[in-house]
Amino acid sequence: MTEIVLNTSTLPEPLTRLIATEKVRVKELNGVVQLFPVKENVDCTVELRGMFAGDPEMTMDRFLERTRVDKGLDL
Repeated sequence: MTEIVLNTSTLPEPLTRLIATEKVRVKELNGVVQLFPVKENVDCTVELRGMFAGDPEMTMDRFLERTRVDKGLDL
């Protein structure tokens, strides 16, 4: 299986009319090539899941810092 991401501007014009995104994921499996539009997250934030999902003050940096501290306690 091969998988790459391309700009749609590199595709032939008939395909770019069908795809509304700027990038497309190209996947090849057993001789079949599939194109998947890639929707990019504009704000580049990562949602936390689990017990920190509802905590608006828990940023990814604070979460990583907290896990480092927790690992230090385990030693």
